[in-house]
Amino acid sequence: MNQIRFPKNFACLEEAYSEYAKSKAVILPVPYGGTVSYGKGTEKGPSAIIKASQHMEFYDEELKKNNFKAGICTLHTLKSEPKPEKMAESVYNNCRQLIKDNKFIVMLGGEHSISSGLAKALKEKYKDLSVLQLDAHSDLRDKWYIGEEDKSPLSKYSHACVMKRIREFCSKTVQVGIRSMSEEEIPESKRSNIFWAKDIYNNNKWFDKAINLLSNNVFITIDLDVFDPSIMSATGTPEPGGLLWYQVIDFLKQVFKKKNVVGFDAVELAPNNDKSCDFMAAKLIYRLIGYKF
Repeated sequence: MNQIRFPKNFACLEEAYSEYAKSKAVILPVPYGGTVSYGKGTEKGPSAIIKASQHMEFYDEELKKNNFKAGICTLHTLKSEPKPEKMAESVYNNCRQLIKDNKFIVMLGGEHSISSGLAKALKEKYKDLSVLQLDAHSDLRDKWYIGEEDKSPLSKYSHACVMKRIREFCSKTVQVGIRSMSEEEIPESKRSNIFWAKDIYNNNKWFDKAINLLSNNVFITIDLDVFDPSIMSATGTPEPGGLLWYQVIDFLKQVFKKKNVVGFDAVELAPNNDKSCDFMAAKLIYRLIGYKF
């Protein structure tokens, strides 16, 4: 395909490579920011990623192929719901149908609370599902504030609770890049498999151990704040001491090689004036689609 840019979908793909029936992968934009508690703007994440993707090269220099040839259909934006539990339910219901159609779902956030809906839908099909979380935060609180702490109610469906909710129906989880956690999360963290950023940032000796803790069928949820703020500043809650591009890419390449990745998401992009963050997120998504297909 000539590098002609005209449709406004992910990667500007012409219909032959973006039609739903022919596409193996689907991009599901979920611009939800209902439980953001610090930096705002995650509702703008999906559109920023899609816009940035329209400036990528089709050819993947690492994989030496055009990843788009698997077919990548960009779906209509999922409508936001007024309550986070309703948003998670909406994601779940929409993803169930996509899974029935045998589509590989790539969900774009939006904040992290949406991930439980996709994980739940995948768990129905893949009974042995495990969840690999790349994140700066453990997200194991049982409840947390929706919005400003002194003005808002507590919710079990806050972005700070997403892994707690996922672990209620999927006990096999691996958490990578964690470098921030509250005291109340400690008991739950002891039942998870955490690879702390301070222990892994300068080596890859942990790759096999982390991968071996996963089941065959894996859902990957990527909070973009897993990356160090020096290369990914556009997140709602950036934390120092994060991972870098090649470390994350090299690890995920091995996950895709050794396990059956059944879907993934990229969440928590809060676009700022640094377009490199939007582009990095788009490039990450395109690369992972290439790893899958």
